[in-house]
Amino acid sequence: MKQLYVLIVIIFLSATIKAQVLTDSNLPIIIITTDNDPSTGLPAVIPDDPKVLATMKIIYRPDGTRNYLTDQSNSAYLNYNGRIGIELRGSTSQSLPKKPYGLTTLKADNISNNNVGILGMPKQNDWVLNSLDFDPSLVRDFLSYDLARNLGDYSPREMYCEVIVNGDYKGLYIFMEKLKVDENRINIVKMTTSDNTYPDLTGGYITKCDKTTGGDPVAWSFDTSSGGTVDFIHDSPKPEDITSQQNSYIYNQFVALKNTAAAQNSSIINGFPSINDIPSFIDFMIVNEYASNVDAYQYSTFFHKDRNGKLRAGPIWDFNLTYGNDLFLWGLDRSHTDVWQFDNGDNTGAAFWKDLFNNPIFKCYLAKRWIELIASDNPLNYSVVTTRIDQLVSLVSEAEIREQSRWGTIGIFSVQITTLKTWIQNRINWINSKLTISQVCTNVSLPPLVISKINYHPAPSGTFVSDSLEFIEITNNGNQTVNLTGIYFKEPGFTYQFPANTSVSANGKIILASNSGSFNAFYGSTPFGQFTRNLSNKSQKMVLADAFGNIIDDVEYTDSSPWPVEADGNGSYLELVDLNADNSLASNWKASNSLTGIEDITLNSSSVYPVPAVSDVFVCCNYGTVLTYEINDLPGRTIISTTNFNSTTNIINIDNLTPNIYLLKLHFDNGRIEVKKIIKN
Repeated sequence: MKQLYVLIVIIFLSATIKAQVLTDSNLPIIIITTDNDPSTGLPAVIPDDPKVLATMKIIYRPDGTRNYLTDQSNSAYLNYNGRIGIELRGSTSQSLPKKPYGLTTLKADNISNNNVGILGMPKQNDWVLNSLDFDPSLVRDFLSYDLARNLGDYSPREMYCEVIVNGDYKGLYIFMEKLKVDENRINIVKMTTSDNTYPDLTGGYITKCDKTTGGDPVAWSFDTSSGGTVDFIHDSPKPEDITSQQNSYIYNQFVALKNTAAAQNSSIINGFPSINDIPSFIDFMIVNEYASNVDAYQYSTFFHKDRNGKLRAGPIWDFNLTYGNDLFLWGLDRSHTDVWQFDNGDNTGAAFWKDLFNNPIFKCYLAKRWIELIASDNPLNYSVVTTRIDQLVSLVSEAEIREQSRWGTIGIFSVQITTLKTWIQNRINWINSKLTISQVCTNVSLPPLVISKINYHPAPSGTFVSDSLEFIEITNNGNQTVNLTGIYFKEPGFTYQFPANTSVSANGKIILASNSGSFNAFYGSTPFGQFTRNLSNKSQKMVLADAFGNIIDDVEYTDSSPWPVEADGNGSYLELVDLNADNSLASNWKASNSLTGIEDITLNSSSVYPVPAVSDVFVCCNYGTVLTYEINDLPGRTIISTTNFNSTTNIINIDNLTPNIYLLKLHFDNGRIEVKKIIKN
């Protein structure tokens, strides 16, 4: 009995010691307590699947000062205090004593997803606790996501933290976003089972090359460049939700990429540049090769495609076996400074990666981007990267001691970091020796196309909702016709590809609308084309590029000052004041409500005069017979409701209007609608 008592005391003291390893930290402290298992009465063990219910508290002082375990009951210092579902995640990493977790934030009903912003990250409900498995430097994953983001690509946001689960100190983790469809993550359209015809069928998709240990079936397999195969798996839509039409469509996109890359077909009409977004593939290769990622291309390799957009590579994921690190305990050593991971005979991924690299044009752009990124003060420059490493080391240096004490997997931390830095320098030197720019991608001539008008938040009018009246105008600011073949909007969130062999005349203007039918009915003309995702009412980055991603023009507007706020739902739109001005600057845009832009794009088959008028306006109709009309103010409010038009006199009395500018909407007998400007004096 005495021995049993001693054993109980030892167990209690051991648990107490583990719980007290962490009392305070410079990092957020995450406390997870699972609900009791009815069969044992003890906190449930977290399984691989399904998720178990738990409560999570995140102690994080808003002013950035130290976080204390004793603050777990102080609401002022709790960044999150609520319900979650939690499970183990990963494949090989689950074999380690320290486990990685996936979690979903839930509402109090334990069922509904709870979209919340955590640790400064945008609101969502799916999160990951990255256990830093197999990485004694503790920085490889965090650093790599930082680098990809600094290249201008989306990668999961993250923050270091220390974690306690059911009273057991688990060590240093990275709390981070899970890859999924979301406007703040992978910004593509979320598909439904009814999206089976064009253009809805064209996106959005997330497809990955990965292990099948997660239980998802293989959608298809491709040959690798080293004689093996690589499996492709549907991520969104989920394998159980994707329709046969959707499966066939996205499969054929990859087949087209495979075939055109193998044939070295670089035509901007029917070659690989017409299928895949070259810049995203180049950035994906550069980040993975910079790190010599042993899993790259074969595992944890994601692709995505938005509606009416090109196939894009990324986001990057899972960078623990990188920068010279591998599963050494299992006899593996593959992350070297002097190999291409797409061509090293192991985990080389689909053959199209090597085929793209061997294409002279693609390789030239790859080299050009590489040289740009390693230049002084740029994201992959050795000094920039090692400075960032030092910042991360400083951030985790306190937790590293506890991590080593808990798990004993780090060794001498300073040696790990010194070795990492030396490896990176050697890797940069080797890649430098392998990549040179040719004349193929230098001195590229770009057309003088300018984004000149943006109607991102129109005022609703009658039966026309705001989203249906959006448009952008592109002006050819040159004296020669521009062939639009291969030109596209490349930034996620707003995609459009111009049809092959179309053009815009010298000094001509073309309109892209959110809804061609509504545009035609409201403005009285047919737009050049239709984009399938609405412009953001808050902020949108619009990047016009040629087929290889060379930027022709780019604008990123916002709905707040210094951008003209009158264009935000108040009946005005953004108009560039001078075609030769820098349209990336808010100061070079104005809110236009003069309808000059609308008149530019209508057929002007009718006229209204005099302008300005005092009491009557005369309508001259050359297109058809006007049946009814209505008069709106510039914000879109109806001043005079739909009224029968006097076709005998063609006169509209405006005597009762207060002096201002108005929109006269004419409804013709053939269904045509024209909008004209009238000015009441």
